[in-house]
Amino acid sequence: MTPTLLAAVLPATIPSPDRGVWYIGPIPLRAYALCIIAGIGLALWWGERRLVARGGEPGTVLDVAVWAVPFGLVGGRLYHIATDWPKYFGPGGNPLGALEIWNGGLGIWGAIALGGVGAWIGCRRRGVPLPLFADAVAPGIVAAQAVGRLGNWFNQELYGGPTTLPWGLEIYQRVDPSTGTPDPIGGVALNHTPIEVVHPTFLYELIWNLLVALVVVLADRRFRLGHGRAFAVYVAGYTLGRFFIELMRTDPATTVFGVRINVLVSAIVFLGAVAYVALAKRGREEIVRPDPDGYPPQDAPVSAGEPDEEPESAGSDSAARSAGERSP
Repeated sequence: MTPTLLAAVLPATIPSPDRGVWYIGPIPLRAYALCIIAGIGLALWWGERRLVARGGEPGTVLDVAVWAVPFGLVGGRLYHIATDWPKYFGPGGNPLGALEIWNGGLGIWGAIALGGVGAWIGCRRRGVPLPLFADAVAPGIVAAQAVGRLGNWFNQELYGGPTTLPWGLEIYQRVDPSTGTPDPIGGVALNHTPIEVVHPTFLYELIWNLLVALVVVLADRRFRLGHGRAFAVYVAGYTLGRFFIELMRTDPATTVFGVRINVLVSAIVFLGAVAYVALAKRGREEIVRPDPDGYPPQDAPVSAGEPDEEPESAGSDSAARSAGERSP
């Protein structure tokens, strides 16, 4: 499709919402928070379906999420504060703003790292191997990130430089209606005259995340990924896109040697994820639950390991006994 035809099909530009906060009486409804909640709900639903398909008990994902989600939110916020500390603790900064999570600011690296600690605790309590759990929830997590990026659209944040492309994003001047003072997060756009038209990098990442979720699902079906390899495919795919999208962003960010810190982190994590996919154990572990009498099921699922591997299970050692060992 030629640029001229593409311009005729697509809208001239993409409008931004005129606000990101609505009020029901004194209670604020923040689009950013709603998108985060919707993303978490999607990840829980999808992860539950995938874990049950691997032999997990229904309700396991929700039980683990009780630990993983709070840890992940705290970790995401701590990473954001650590990499954007001048905004809060530099000259003219607002230290209390570090607590205002509703204004945006969650770093995925901190969320995955500390969320992983919470998931490990939850998995130990439920007797589920963490790598198996991570493989089950991987596509749901990256799809949840895509939903969360819609919150950046409502907040008019995380965009790139000026552009004349047909899908350029309109940025409006938002103000507090009662005072007229600028308020980019909680304010309202009094008109739809853009102050600039920019690359919608949040949209680029949203689309990329959905593609990564699809790749994880297809690769998992084709190669029966296990032992954390499906999660590593998600990490590698996400960081590959994030590396290039991050280079397009123009918002202030901490730099190392003149390079945005998230660009460097993306490159390092990508290499680590690729190495894990290449070196991790092949095959897929599955949970085998004993029957109510304490014996393993006769049709216990086995992992799809290499031809010379013994079938394995993430259940108890008793699952290795054959049905013929049962007492009459």
